[in-house]
Amino acid sequence: MNKVVNQSVTLSVVSEKRKRLTGKGIRKLIVECIAVLLTLVVFGIPFYFVIINAVKNTQESSMLSMAWPSSFHLIENMKAVLEAQDGMIIRAFFNSIAITGFSILLLIFLGAMAGYVLQRKVSKATPIFNFLILAGLIIPPAIVPTIWVLEGIGMFKTMPGIIFVEVALSLPFTILLYKGFMATIPRQIDEAALIDGCGRFRLFFSIILPLLKPVSATVIVLTAVGIYNDFVHPLYFFPGAENATLQLTLYNFSSMYNTQWNLLFTNIILISLPPLILFIFFNKKIVAGMTAGSVK
Repeated sequence: MNKVVNQSVTLSVVSEKRKRLTGKGIRKLIVECIAVLLTLVVFGIPFYFVIINAVKNTQESSMLSMAWPSSFHLIENMKAVLEAQDGMIIRAFFNSIAITGFSILLLIFLGAMAGYVLQRKVSKATPIFNFLILAGLIIPPAIVPTIWVLEGIGMFKTMPGIIFVEVALSLPFTILLYKGFMATIPRQIDEAALIDGCGRFRLFFSIILPLLKPVSATVIVLTAVGIYNDFVHPLYFFPGAENATLQLTLYNFSSMYNTQWNLLFTNIILISLPPLILFIFFNKKIVAGMTAGSVK
């Protein structure tokens, strides 16, 4: 009799727990659905607004509405954008991609080496270097002194000059990412390689650097998008019509075509394609590179 009572009590307790878990699951599902809907509203509506106005003609796009177009003119709009100012956007594509690509190569090379040294070689000077890295994140760049320095070394209005500026601005964040990720790589790998006769440079480039692929992918995506979308620094340090970047073409189109919003939105779509492609290829590596080294 007691066994039957105990079993019934146990079954009732289990059923109550299942009901609670079911209720929690339903509430969690509702919250997730609301979050997804809010995300679609916040990000989807502006994206739809840009696309729908990019396929309209000049008259319909001037109304800046989200109404469906009477006819599609995306190909004509793209052709007009690519031919504007003797193909200025094509030169801007080359300039932006060159600045972004060379900056990323330098950031990976310098950031990985600095992060490796700061994480492996702890000394009395380590807090000073950590302070300088944090200062690089906090202190804003000075425009006039930077222009004065670039003119003094003959790099003002040059591609290497703007590349060095972008690298200097993004290097502190890159070093912090590499330093945090380096903490997850055991020191025994370094010791075993040195015992086997591996030199310091060969140790870093042959063993350590291949292990840094997740954080390197994170650096590529985050810093590449920031450099690619940079508007202020190319405007100050890389002026000139022949030196235009994609973000500056966006500014030029908004001043040239005040009423031709279809061309402006078409330009936005064109310059948004490279970051989108980059994110598709490296999105799986971003979280691993950002969270590595946060816990041990």
